Amino acid sequence: MSESNATGEVYWDPYRPDINLDPYPYFKRLREQAPLYYNKEYDFYALSRFDDINKYFSDTTTFSSARSDIMEFIKEDDLEIPDGMFIWHDPPRHTSYRNIVTRVFTPRRMNELESKIRAYCARCLDPMIGETNFNFIDDFGAQLPGGVIGMLLGIPDEDRDIIRDRIDNSLRTESGKPMESSQSSYQGEGFEDYVEWRKNNPSNDLMTDLLNAEFTDPDGVKRKLTTEEVLIFINVIAGAGNETTSRLIGWTGKLLGDHPDQRRQIAKDLSLVPAAIEEILRCEPPGPSVARYVTKDVEIHGQIVPAGAVMQFILSSANRDESRFADGEKFNIHREGSPHITFGRGVHACLGAALARVEGRVGLEEMLKRFPDWELDMANAEMSASSTTRGWDSLPAFLR
Repeated sequence: MSESNATGEVYWDPYRPDINLDPYPYFKRLREQAPLYYNKEYDFYALSRFDDINKYFSDTTTFSSARSDIMEFIKEDDLEIPDGMFIWHDPPRHTSYRNIVTRVFTPRRMNELESKIRAYCARCLDPMIGETNFNFIDDFGAQLPGGVIGMLLGIPDEDRDIIRDRIDNSLRTESGKPMESSQSSYQGEGFEDYVEWRKNNPSNDLMTDLLNAEFTDPDGVKRKLTTEEVLIFINVIAGAGNETTSRLIGWTGKLLGDHPDQRRQIAKDLSLVPAAIEEILRCEPPGPSVARYVTKDVEIHGQIVPAGAVMQFILSSANRDESRFADGEKFNIHREGSPHITFGRGVHACLGAALARVEGRVGLEEMLKRFPDWELDMANAEMSASSTTRGWDSLPAFLR
């Protein structure tokens, strides 16, 4: 497949399934020939080099999240974003709400979950011992994040699959087409009964913490979150935690399946696991790009990006930029040097980064303890149709 369109120009279409299967040759051409790229068909700009994204991602005055971080939603003039949807606001409104989650979503708290996460991994993996077929998504990737988010929020085990499926469906698109804003589930539908019950039955969980948290709102009023705001917070946490971690598990299976020598090194020395997870996150970010609304004219690479435009920050491309990462296209668990940009930068850096790392690390350790060797069954693998994440809906393997 050529990395250009019919006219021979450099081209990237975020909705084309064939490009999505392997977008990296396209990204390489963007970095080399069109570091500021404009797609006329969908009317958006894109940055692909590490240094550009690292510079502009934190500039919330020019590149705003206040119309969401999804291109399809940004383009809708009548999209209403409620206050509690803090990831789709800019400072100071964003700061006021994000501080609540920062207080309860700490790396220390995430690490305290490790023993519970390890036990949950055992529940998923132990039934597969002795089997010859394993699916990294169905048997593990779709189970682990929902279980962990359920632990955090205090949602019963029997309800977690229903919630996970609802969230996953809200992010799916028809192949080759943009997402519709009506698919968004940020309003918190499906969690109402849990919140109402937890109001009268407090526990040591994140849902209780959110109900009790006091903060100074954007209008300067000290108060607690409204029920609507709590529901939105919960939906943000559950949605981000389920989808991206499932993608991480899938890419772990894929990359280590493609690089058996490195997988065997890790299996022999589990101290290599944290570095391996960082390299997996660099090579295959669960969220390949993030969109912003351009608030004012800005000159980049000698061109004017006009106010009102949509800018796509292609994190997947930045993570392979060879001006920043030597042999950036290669997977190398022994890589040293610059950190990746998968979790973003600045005030909108991913709050769940610490949790994702713990889940990825523990999940890989427990997997390798039981199944140190596998061969991918790519003939039956299926990539998801989504414009916001990139990963596998099904990734079967043969256990050796």
